[in-house]
Amino acid sequence: MQNRLTVVVVEEDRDRATGIVDALMKTGDCDVYVIGNYTSLARKIAEHAPDIVLIDIDNPTRDTMEELTLASGPLDRPVAMFVSGAAGGLAREAIEAGVSAYVVDGLAPERVKPVMDTAIARFSMVRQMRNELAETRRALEERKVIDRAKGLLMKAKGLDEDAAYALLRKTAMDQGRKVADVAEALVTAAGLLG
Repeated sequence: MQNRLTVVVVEEDRDRATGIVDALMKTGDCDVYVIGNYTSLARKIAEHAPDIVLIDIDNPTRDTMEELTLASGPLDRPVAMFVSGAAGGLAREAIEAGVSAYVVDGLAPERVKPVMDTAIARFSMVRQMRNELAETRRALEERKVIDRAKGLLMKAKGLDEDAAYALLRKTAMDQGRKVADVAEALVTAAGLLG
């Protein structure tokens, strides 16, 4: 994230929105935009391409929470949600949907900055874990394809496992491709021929 943050505040109450904006402006490192109603919320948020979204809502219902969560794009950016009171199991649902911070007892202006910093840190950590998980899954899928390709070569050419892998690796080097790409092509061709 850059030094100066773009913050979108979703708040229907004008006085509360003013208090939040004032608290954020005191930090001196934010550009703040307020969205006062939920109509076309996703489009309005996207127009500002914020670094973080702060949502203040009095009594969230399950439907409202779902709509706000989807519109604010919690997988794209940190989202901090402030609610006035405990709302049953909605906290868990909000966190599972990707909300970075779920704060009960409303949004007090003096708590905005620390909660925002926490939401950004948590979002960064979760994003890194998601990226690592995606990379691990990709590597596992590549490994499976390479193993299948080795099996095909072992059966077709009577090679042992090391020789089959060596042949895949040599072919990949000769063609300037990744071993996984050569293995994928071999498995696909075998499927077509087989």
